[in-house]
Amino acid sequence: MKRQIYNCDVLVVGSGAGGLSSAVSAAHRGLNALVVEKEPVFGGTTARSGGWMWIPNNAPGKRAGVEDSVEKARAYMKHEAGEHYDPDRVEAFLEAGPKAVEFFENETSLQFDLGPTFADYHPDAPGGLDGGRSIVARPFDGRGLGKEIKRLRPPLAEITFLGMMIGTGKELLHFFNVTRSPISAFYVGKLFLKFLRDMAFHGRPMRLMNGNALVARLAKSCVDKGVPIWTRAAVKDLIRDDTGRVTGAMVQTARGMVEVRAAKGVVMAAGGFPQDVARRAKLFEHAPSGNEHASPAPPGNTGDGLRMGQAIGASVDESLPNAAAWVPISRPVRKDGTLGTFPHFVDRSKPGVIAVTRSGRRFCNESDSYHDFGQSMVARCTEEGGEICSYFVVDHRTLRKYGLGFVKPYPVPYKQHIQNGYLLKGETLRDLAREIGADPETLEKTVTEFNVHARKGEDPEFHKGSTSYNRSLGDPEHKPNPCVGPIEKGPFYAVKLVMGDLGTFAGLKCNEYAQVLDADSKPISGLYAAGNDAASIMGGNYPGGGITLGPAITFGYIAARHMSGANA
Repeated sequence: MKRQIYNCDVLVVGSGAGGLSSAVSAAHRGLNALVVEKEPVFGGTTARSGGWMWIPNNAPGKRAGVEDSVEKARAYMKHEAGEHYDPDRVEAFLEAGPKAVEFFENETSLQFDLGPTFADYHPDAPGGLDGGRSIVARPFDGRGLGKEIKRLRPPLAEITFLGMMIGTGKELLHFFNVTRSPISAFYVGKLFLKFLRDMAFHGRPMRLMNGNALVARLAKSCVDKGVPIWTRAAVKDLIRDDTGRVTGAMVQTARGMVEVRAAKGVVMAAGGFPQDVARRAKLFEHAPSGNEHASPAPPGNTGDGLRMGQAIGASVDESLPNAAAWVPISRPVRKDGTLGTFPHFVDRSKPGVIAVTRSGRRFCNESDSYHDFGQSMVARCTEEGGEICSYFVVDHRTLRKYGLGFVKPYPVPYKQHIQNGYLLKGETLRDLAREIGADPETLEKTVTEFNVHARKGEDPEFHKGSTSYNRSLGDPEHKPNPCVGPIEKGPFYAVKLVMGDLGTFAGLKCNEYAQVLDADSKPISGLYAAGNDAASIMGGNYPGGGITLGPAITFGYIAARHMSGANA
């Protein structure tokens, strides 16, 4: 059988934000791009994510009067990355990020909304801001994708409401206040009716939000530019010429093996290694077998980009203090009996919520970033010995007002979660302690001492609610501290947390042009990386909401710029 050959300028491996932004940017510069995705749907982890992008000095922020500067952003990133600060790549990000945003706004279907109160995660650090660096894709009507909507990866089911996507900020507050505010009830009711209409006529929501909107807008831009997106197309090997330059790849498709020849280069954007059990075992301290970890990433994110890069001499940076972006995960039970993955973003910051290990003691400021929470959980559990896990603890009033994890607030029923073991219940704190395997006296003492100060809105032990980021996810109507309230009247409830990730930080070493480097730190000609296949520029830390997707679309833009021979 004759080998099939496909010619293009740019081959992009992976269809998340990094890959699609590379393809769209390349096509705009007159290059013929092709996106290949091994799964049957496109969108990668991005389509399941919150969709936020952290890009200092972005145009939406400037229009809103946010006072930012390259100097402030540089100071903040130096503080966050510490000894792993990469000045060349950071400068490239700070220079190209605002240009990438303006390019996507002006030349593509990707439009942005600002998170004006979405603070940096360490806003009191040098160069930190109380808001303005995180942007999100504007909601998108899925019908604009035409028939391609059928191939868009759906959002993570656990963070939807019956499949309906919910935006952050004011929209989320409407859902929390649905039983207390006629305005919120009307708002939510209207959205739900549209959702039911879409499900009846299209079989899926058409009001796309968050990461789903980001992927849809980038995919629409690909369609408009004539960029094909092949799904069920797995890259098997990279191809090099006699000089060692990467000139394409062998791609297994439903039509057989195809030799894709890429004249300008190949972009690895296959989503990092969150589902690569072997590399997790090597790099995740809390997962010695690789299985003590729960990732909401798609099953196909198995480290293909890193392995193929290493096979031709690329170097993987494994030196970062955190190999991934940590997030606490609970495991709700699905209807078929399998376990889901629920990443805890918002509930941690609500008043009346604390986290304890099996010692029965708190270990952190629960409303700090999920990455900080994860680091604290691992440190405390390692110190205490035993399983790396913790538990959120609330009383009945808090559970019904705010929900907890996959358990939704009143009036949504919750007892099925007790029956299937996701939600643990105790009539008293001592009863609950026995359910979670903690010492009853210690848990009771922890809550009693917490309540003394919580009644005044204070948390002298861990200072919950002390920063603008903490407060941005609390309950603004709860005074005096939107993040702190007592845990008083039983029954009491708990949800178990294990470690998860929002993407991997360890990745292919790259330079400021997104070129992949070899063991001697020299560029491998024709090979680029974007998104989580590239080593993070954040030094193993998590400075703000969107520090994976912001650099992903920026370095996708940079890679295309370099392949086209342009400097701007």
